[in-house]
Amino acid sequence: MASGALRRAVRKERNAEQLAERKRACMHALLNRPWVTKEDDPDLYFAIKDHYEELRDWLMDKAGFPLIVTRSMAKLDKTPVKAFPWMGFAEFRETSDYVFFTYGLWYLEGKTELDQFLLSDIVEEVREQMLGAGLEADWRNYYHRLSMARALKKLRSLGVLYSVDGDESFWAQDAERNALYECSPLARYVLRRFPRDLTECSTLEELTDPIPYADTQDGQSMRRRHRVYRRLLLEPVVTDRQWDEEDLNYVLWQRRAIIDQLEKTFGWVGRRYREGLLFFHPELTGEGELFPTLSAASDLALLAAGEIRKQLAEGGGLYTEDNGTIRLTRAEMETIMYRLQSRHKEYWSKELRESASQELAELCMNHLAEWGLGEWESEASFLVSPVLGRWNADYANSDFDA
Repeated sequence: MASGALRRAVRKERNAEQLAERKRACMHALLNRPWVTKEDDPDLYFAIKDHYEELRDWLMDKAGFPLIVTRSMAKLDKTPVKAFPWMGFAEFRETSDYVFFTYGLWYLEGKTELDQFLLSDIVEEVREQMLGAGLEADWRNYYHRLSMARALKKLRSLGVLYSVDGDESFWAQDAERNALYECSPLARYVLRRFPRDLTECSTLEELTDPIPYADTQDGQSMRRRHRVYRRLLLEPVVTDRQWDEEDLNYVLWQRRAIIDQLEKTFGWVGRRYREGLLFFHPELTGEGELFPTLSAASDLALLAAGEIRKQLAEGGGLYTEDNGTIRLTRAEMETIMYRLQSRHKEYWSKELRESASQELAELCMNHLAEWGLGEWESEASFLVSPVLGRWNADYANSDFDA
């Protein structure tokens, strides 16, 4: 009997852990994907539907993120507290790409599911609508066509637009070419829902709240909690100096509850360090992109962390500011890259070996800025976050003193 009870207890515990893991998988997918569709990932879609109420309640209570589930997809409406360049579409190169993308959505909202239309139809209506708003769209201009083609390609990659025959790349090269598209039911869910009429807003700051808040103490407490969780969920790292005083007090007083919530819900490991409350993904892979990435820029960042630590220990001219940051000029970062290149180039790719120290420094600093591990103070000055000091790297069997 005792043996049977033990087996049942073990089985119950295993089932509970599998259920918790399933919910975490749902949360990670909602947080990191534009949406989860029934067609592309039916198992995950139905898992989200099965746990809809629990997921919805947690996301709304902690972050103010509405969870939308339809007959074909599940989407988390994510609103960042602060917008960063890396939150945009990596494929887009010009501001006009976003303009054409938005007007493409405007056109698609007038279509019903499975409506078919020609590329010439959408570009002509977009052009007329933009001209009416005082914006330029000239399809005789090759660069305008390229920009519109990138917007259409992104709509297709998101699954908002289906290509039936041909595609926009041929039209970008030759304005006389055409293509046939079909509208997806996802088109009206790309833009997030706003808590108020956009015509009532005059600044971007008025669009930052994901839901309306009551002008009461409880309403403001909810807004503060949502701000904190939204930043922790969407930004790679937030140090103490990056919080305003009100939010920092919440983080300090509620750190144990925050750590417990994010560990239970996402499996993240939270630690309180001198520079702030930091979270790490315990696995080497995940739904979201993790630092360090597989790119060469992450290798440079980790090597730079070790070199900076070495120079600080040796009194090499670098020093730590009162807030823990380290100020580097472009020239100082270029010198660090030059030393690393001279020391480790045999381990590097041909591209990195042949890159100038200025190019390597730019690549490294931009990568650090994207991951919240540094920031540009001015055109010539870069602040390295103390969080970078949590990493170090070197090549095995390399001559560190070379």
